[in-house]
Amino acid sequence: MAEKKTVFMSIGTDVIHGGHMEIIHKAAELGELTVGVLTDEVVASYKRHPLLTCEERMKVVAGLKGVANVIRQNEIGYAVPLRTLRPDYVVHGDDWREGFQKPVREECLALLAEYGGELVEFPYSHNGEYDRLEAAARAQASIPDLRRGRLKQLIERKGLVTCMEAHNGLTGLITEKTAVMVNGEIRQFDGMWVSSLCDSTTKGKPDIELVDFSSRMNTINEIMDVTTKPMILDGDTGGLTEHFVYTVRTLERIGVSAVIIEDKVGLKRNSLFGTEASQQQDSVENFCHKIAAGKKALRTSEFMIIARIESLILDQGIEDALNRAFAYVEAGASGVMIHSRRKEPDEICAFCRRFREKDQNAVLVVVPTSFNSVTEEEWKGYGVNVVIYANHLIRSGYPAMQKTAETILRCGRAKEADEAYCMPIKEILTLIPEE
Repeated sequence: MAEKKTVFMSIGTDVIHGGHMEIIHKAAELGELTVGVLTDEVVASYKRHPLLTCEERMKVVAGLKGVANVIRQNEIGYAVPLRTLRPDYVVHGDDWREGFQKPVREECLALLAEYGGELVEFPYSHNGEYDRLEAAARAQASIPDLRRGRLKQLIERKGLVTCMEAHNGLTGLITEKTAVMVNGEIRQFDGMWVSSLCDSTTKGKPDIELVDFSSRMNTINEIMDVTTKPMILDGDTGGLTEHFVYTVRTLERIGVSAVIIEDKVGLKRNSLFGTEASQQQDSVENFCHKIAAGKKALRTSEFMIIARIESLILDQGIEDALNRAFAYVEAGASGVMIHSRRKEPDEICAFCRRFREKDQNAVLVVVPTSFNSVTEEEWKGYGVNVVIYANHLIRSGYPAMQKTAETILRCGRAKEADEAYCMPIKEILTLIPEE
């Protein structure tokens, strides 16, 4: 009697519909089927964060007819399961022939060739009802009570998360959907940063806290309407303590994951001006009082208040920065953000190292705008939990728009600008979901 063939397929969704059931049924007909369930971290790296945990999804898949075995799959690539199981067949939909998963398919084929395995592809199911189910799941993922705690969860699971600035719905979608394949790993931003600088700039106003909180709420809601990833808000100084309490309650209620406030007083000036502009640091006592008041106002344990320390910006030195950091955490801050206007990362790295020697639990945030040579992996080695790319979309968008405008004026038509700087309108339309 011929030995029964073995089959492997991978699954990351938490919305099991008829299309999934059909391909599982076809895979089971080929032999004994093992399903690799992608972990939450892997799924979140290329699509929305799953509503069900990996453990729950494994239980769901294990209960499906035709599934003989279920394993946890820690990478989107197939190297580990194929070299461990050596299945006769790998089953997948044909949708990965193009797009960012194409390298995964090529790697899979190379692995199968090592021992003579075969890839079996079935047509991808295009069904309006399936799209509506996914849209409903995305809507569920954006519910404030689910969204708010996602940043904490990602930090706990990954150690280090990355956030890209978003200043409107379109940049929110770019942050949400952009994914690249690097060395067999899909990379995507984990969350978004809503910067007061970028919010002010898009409105043509100076970065001096001129844009009030009501206007900033419009930006927050615009981004939240079309995205599901966690959001960190740039809260400037937080304003008066009495006002900050209500800001915290509002942000927590609508599903923002964290607010970062800086320990300065008076009229705000952008930190990168340093001592060139008149800037005054708040006293440790006053800022700790503001943090404690905000902490007391919280209704949940998920929302984070993070203290931004301006000591290095104002040339007050690492000792002052460390003393403030420990005091702010003691006052109730979930973590600290350390900043510098220097291009060399030495003082930031030294701060991180010394902070982690005493405190291994508080969230540590960096914003490598000027000191941009350090990689994310290196930051993780210094104990950093959050890397924020604070203004790169607006800084890259402005020169492109300016060049487009200049080219049209110079040429007296749009042809040259279209060819040099403009993406096809169809690509923009496919970025924006129709719901």
